[in-house]
Amino acid sequence: MDPRLLHANELGIRLEIVNGLAIWEAQPLYRHQKHVERISSSIRPADDAVDCACVHALDVYVQFPNGLKRPDISLFCREPTEEEQDSALTLIPEAVIEVVSPGYEAKDLEIGPAFYLSQGVKDIIVFDPRTLLVLHIRQGHVSRQVAPQEIGLECGCAVTV
Repeated sequence: MDPRLLHANELGIRLEIVNGLAIWEAQPLYRHQKHVERISSSIRPADDAVDCACVHALDVYVQFPNGLKRPDISLFCREPTEEEQDSALTLIPEAVIEVVSPGYEAKDLEIGPAFYLSQGVKDIIVFDPRTLLVLHIRQGHVSRQVAPQEIGLECGCAVTV
């Protein structure tokens, strides 16, 4: 991982790289993190027949083929291996969930979803706590709803936003 990213974190900045473009964001505040924790605690298998373990990680770097992102919630079907856990994850998430922070709407609503889809993420959920908008994006499908919503993911997991 680029050492500049660690220094940015020390300054209270989240630095991401999307298709070569560096994007920064201030560290999330309490209200933001409260929503992230609430949503992450609702992640579960949709039924007993699911092969996905519905493992989720909060605010960790994921190295994608065309960039480096730090989704609020990354959802995987397996636990990253011990070797994978000491650097940016290279395992592509099945789903990502972003909670919009004031002033960063473009990053989460416009830049992020297209990037995630291009990198092979199957489900992208963006939640705006101020408007209660729940945007659910899949390849060829976009759904706009109002929270609270129960969403079934392609991997077989479910989440309540």
